[in-house]
Amino acid sequence: MRRGVLAGAAALLLAGCTTAGPNYTLPDPAVVNRPSAQGAFDSGKEKRFADVPLPDHWWQLYGDTRLDGFVAEGLAANADLRVADANLRRADAVVAEVAAGRTLSTALGGGASLSRPAGTGGSLPGTVGYDVGLSLAYPLDLAGRIRRAIEAAQGDAEAVAAARDNVRVTVAAEIARSYAAACTANMVLAANNRVLALQRQTLGVTQRLQRGGRGTAFDVTRAQSAVDQSAALVPSTIATRTAALYRLATLMGRAPADYPKDVASCATAPTMRKPLPIGDGAGLIARRPDIRAAERSLAAATARIGVATANLYPQVSLGGSVGLTGPLSAFGSGDAFHVGLGPLISWSFPNRPIVRAQIAQAGAAADAALAQFDSTTLEALRQTETALSAYAREADRNAALARAQASAARAANQAGTLYRFGRTDFLALLSAQAALTTAQANLAASNALLVDRQVDVFKALGGGWQF
Repeated sequence: MRRGVLAGAAALLLAGCTTAGPNYTLPDPAVVNRPSAQGAFDSGKEKRFADVPLPDHWWQLYGDTRLDGFVAEGLAANADLRVADANLRRADAVVAEVAAGRTLSTALGGGASLSRPAGTGGSLPGTVGYDVGLSLAYPLDLAGRIRRAIEAAQGDAEAVAAARDNVRVTVAAEIARSYAAACTANMVLAANNRVLALQRQTLGVTQRLQRGGRGTAFDVTRAQSAVDQSAALVPSTIATRTAALYRLATLMGRAPADYPKDVASCATAPTMRKPLPIGDGAGLIARRPDIRAAERSLAAATARIGVATANLYPQVSLGGSVGLTGPLSAFGSGDAFHVGLGPLISWSFPNRPIVRAQIAQAGAAADAALAQFDSTTLEALRQTETALSAYAREADRNAALARAQASAARAANQAGTLYRFGRTDFLALLSAQAALTTAQANLAASNALLVDRQVDVFKALGGGWQF
């Protein structure tokens, strides 16, 4: 018996001297600690990029006050952000609930009883007794179970906060993308209308030449066909612009029909003349919300190892009670009053193999969280490198298309002049105009894609979550 008491005392002493489970530190083998992950981006060494920190409000680099206002409105009213804010409030409430487990708890109870000595007649009244008391308990948390549970809840809440920041990144990026898409659709329409005007002018010339005997009905038919083909591009471009306007309104928390009406006629897309600020891998790791969320989830999983380990030790509380007990006829007398104070020890003598299995489960969950943390970091780096490369190559393509469009415009003008003076045939004119149509359409599409690629870069860099 004495040996059992000593063993229990030793267990209590051991529990009181340590907090169960490992203390969380960022593991050395984590990908974020590698020099290759923290250095300059491999695709960011071109003159189109600047190795300077990314500003918090990256969309302000465009110098477009309308875009600034749209993003501000979206961050205040977006429905997905409201969901994320509600999830964060819930996570904070969970932390408060877990933290309340280490505060003083009280319980008020009472009861009445009727007792009658055995063998007495059924008509005898018996004795009515009562028991009323107030008990208090304060958990000592010697093994640190509550502390680890609080750490886990805080890690979860911080991961939810990072997830909300990730929604902010997405909202800001998609607002900029939708706004640019609406404006670039108008740019495509303008380019198409310029070509259409030229083709209609050619159609008119061809009809006059036919009436004068210098052209054929076949020439007129081909000219009309070119006009019709260019006109057929207009409805799909308008549909693209309308879809972008509806998406912009939704991202801003408005009904689709309540889109900003002035954007429907914007003639130029937001442009950035300076090199894009991109920072380095270390800045990316510190800024990307999904990396922070994965790291906080790893911290929470590590804390849960301690929660499981603490089940090997007893739960000790400092408790007290005060109350009145006795027959109802003596209610309130001094003899009925009682008070107690002392430690309350609860030890369920758990099935140790089960607890060890639970500890192993928590450890495996922490290993999985570390692997997910590494995977998230690698994916963030891949997305960034890919976005930088895609933007740089599209910028090169855009410059080449601008040169091609200028050459095609000169060729179309020259072909038109030669045709009017009978120096070339109608097929050459149509070919030159078709080349111009293609060149202008390709350049307009590239202008739209260039802004899209810029937004991809800023989204991959995780900018815009500090507000």
